[in-house]
Amino acid sequence: MRSFDAIIIGAGQAGPALAGRLNDVGLSVAIIERHHVGGTCVNTGCRPTKTLVASAYAVHTARRGTEYGFNVDGPIAVDMKAVAARADKIIRDGRAGNENWLTGMANVEIIRGHARFEAPNIVAVAGERLTAPRIFINVGARAVVPDMPGIDEVPILTNTDIVALDSLPRHLVVIGGSYIGLEFAQMYRRFGAAVTVVERMDRLIAREDRDVSDAIRQILEAEGITVRTGADCIGFARRGEDIEVRVECAADARPVLASHVLMAVGRRPNTDDLGLEAAGIAVDGRGYIAVDDRLQTSVPGIWALGDCNGRGAFTHTAYNDFEIVAANLLDREERRVSRRLPGYALYIDPPLGRVGMTDAQAIATGRPLLHAKRAMTRVGRAVEKGETLGFMKVVADAGTRRILGAAILGTGGDEAIHGVLDMMNADQPIEQLRWAVPIHPTVSELIPTLLLDLQPWSGEA
Repeated sequence: MRSFDAIIIGAGQAGPALAGRLNDVGLSVAIIERHHVGGTCVNTGCRPTKTLVASAYAVHTARRGTEYGFNVDGPIAVDMKAVAARADKIIRDGRAGNENWLTGMANVEIIRGHARFEAPNIVAVAGERLTAPRIFINVGARAVVPDMPGIDEVPILTNTDIVALDSLPRHLVVIGGSYIGLEFAQMYRRFGAAVTVVERMDRLIAREDRDVSDAIRQILEAEGITVRTGADCIGFARRGEDIEVRVECAADARPVLASHVLMAVGRRPNTDDLGLEAAGIAVDGRGYIAVDDRLQTSVPGIWALGDCNGRGAFTHTAYNDFEIVAANLLDREERRVSRRLPGYALYIDPPLGRVGMTDAQAIATGRPLLHAKRAMTRVGRAVEKGETLGFMKVVADAGTRRILGAAILGTGGDEAIHGVLDMMNADQPIEQLRWAVPIHPTVSELIPTLLLDLQPWSGEA
């Protein structure tokens, strides 16, 4: 048995950064990875998908050339092999960067293989046993492929598969009308595929407010994407070279013939084969590792970070998990995950930037509210760019005059939302942001103006 000061299982977003901090204070670290260093973000998530989104945006803009005063000779031809190669290069560069960083750490050893607990402080991997007084689990999550009728009879793509696709689907059917599914739906429509989105709920991204859901549906349908909501029974069958997707909807029960099917209905933690029971580590009913406010598991000396703990499903929340653990262990701070302000984005075009509560969540608190909303057609920067779809809105507490939540669905919304997020993190009143002097012309400059529009609100449209 080999002993280390710390063992990290999984080299996603939190693991390598934590290894770096532990290395810097002279602790010996074993970081175990059974597949690719970098986790979902680098290999199958953020990096490649946003690369593909950028390619699709460039294609879409080129098709709109006459609106901007230039002509492209003939139709726009998309070379999917070149598109895929560009994404693959960014994956490989990111992965290599992470690996080089880790191998350059004097006190860190990368061990390749599948880790399993044998006891609370013993991990077996690659034919040997390791022990450490501190163990950190950072194993991430993977796509859910639910047991639907006929699903075993047809080929199904997940996000891992589709980022490697180097050919254009004739007709892509996306099962799931939420964040991952909608990004792929729009990008492949822009590449030239016919696209249908099938969603069980009565609207897209149902966790958002209805006005956001409705606007996003309108944006996608305007680009030629078919949206089928209220699909209460989804099944599959082979029809020659095609895949028949059965969609029983109240309004439209016709099946859809697809060349490719992307399953994007959620994710599940990679915790089912780690031997957690041998260590006595508690999990919830969905397999997420139970953690406290400091990200410690039910077993002293073991922490869980990133997607596998159910306390966040984003690269930035995984990295913040590292920051919390490192600050508490190494810097004698008192950081807690419950203090984290929820913020995220949906990377369709235009993007949705979100922070804090939705309108519905704010209404549910029962507190007196202030509300304002402004169409992107009233944002000079959006008009200048010719990208005026969407709106921005904010909801605030009338008593404390603190912002409770905001949404910016519009060009630059994923960046502009940070002005609101920073003020909320600093726990500052509306007036502090109201009297900021933002740069013109930007999307962010309209945020103080939006706050000027705040009016008492009962929650009615």
